[in-house]
Amino acid sequence: MNTLYLDIFSGISGDMFLGAMIDLGVDFEFLSTELKKLHLDGYRLNSTRQERSSMQGTKFDVHLDCTDKSDSNNHSHDHSHSHDHSHSHDHSHNRNFAQIKDLISTSDLSDWVKEKSIAVFQRVAVAEGKVHGLPVENVHFHEVGAIDSIIDIVGACIALEKLDKPRILSGPVIEGTGWVNCAHGRYPLPVAATLEILSARSISVTQCEEPNELVTPTGAALLAEFSESFAPMSGLNVSRIGYGIGTRDNRTRPNVLRTLICETSPLNGQPNDWETDRIAVWESNLDDIQNEWLADFTERVMKAGALDVFLTPILMKKGRPGNLLTILCRESSRETFAQMIFRETTAFGIRYEIRERYKLRRRCEIVKTEFGPVDVKIGLLNGEVIQTAPEYASCRRLADSADIPLKRVYQAAMNAIQNLPEHNKQ
Repeated sequence: MNTLYLDIFSGISGDMFLGAMIDLGVDFEFLSTELKKLHLDGYRLNSTRQERSSMQGTKFDVHLDCTDKSDSNNHSHDHSHSHDHSHSHDHSHNRNFAQIKDLISTSDLSDWVKEKSIAVFQRVAVAEGKVHGLPVENVHFHEVGAIDSIIDIVGACIALEKLDKPRILSGPVIEGTGWVNCAHGRYPLPVAATLEILSARSISVTQCEEPNELVTPTGAALLAEFSESFAPMSGLNVSRIGYGIGTRDNRTRPNVLRTLICETSPLNGQPNDWETDRIAVWESNLDDIQNEWLADFTERVMKAGALDVFLTPILMKKGRPGNLLTILCRESSRETFAQMIFRETTAFGIRYEIRERYKLRRRCEIVKTEFGPVDVKIGLLNGEVIQTAPEYASCRRLADSADIPLKRVYQAAMNAIQNLPEHNKQ
């Protein structure tokens, strides 16, 4: 399985991550061109070969019209830290999370890059909202912090897609000790936003003797969103090594992020190219809610972005019939659905857990039928078609238009799917 291991012995930041990705072979010009799809002005990018403690690698910088990201003296790696720039009282030059989300979602980037970029940014916004007592959508990022945070986060997702969306593993999270000077005062390490981001995924943190900040909020959010585990290397067959260079010279360790492209050894000895991620699962037993409310609630949950919602008949205490409500959602948006459950159902308590998920790599196609074009999903495992499914909305639209049973459109779509090249290979 294609795997990216993050050796974070000296922490992680957004610019170090991008430097490491370029060092692994992600083309700098490709990255720059993709980032232009955001239609974001006020910056230029730079990539240079540098050295820290005799270790050579790639230094990635975002030079801003108003300042220079590489000139910051307050932080060990970058000054994209939201604790330095968010929640300013003068919002004339600010972008809030809702605006940043809109900027990304309306861009010409791929759907995967947009989805993952927003998910990473949401982790930062949720953490900042907790620290400052603000709703997530209203968390503000100062213009400077917003630009380089957007570049770092979106650039990281572009790079990962270019590397074929590898499985990501990390070493244990190491942070420095001491204090940092931020816009709101002097704060101990780890800073509050970084702790909030890591604790949301129950990621352990160990401090070392380095008297500088090693893990930035952006770096923490990338770890929380993508990394499956945090442990020393085990069973890695390394094929490429990349080094992302940090800004300062640390006292106790090289200011370098080492990244490894490698193959892991699966239990059955055969690599698989399925995708993995983590989702939140909410559950609540309900026996005192009207069916009409429950039906309406399930529709609203799906419109709010849930991955799935379903009801399971159960027999509760004292023989009362009820329903087990289950909602699957992205880990970063779990609090949104917790609020919906409390506000819109009769639940007094809910349970949640984080679960690992395996997904087939998927592609969307359009097949031609006698009734018109139909959107279909295709699931592949190691290049082989494993699952195919016509999209319900697309079939329903054609069925209504032709005034025919829905199953006729489904059957026509399934017949058309058999003529796709991937099916003919089987």
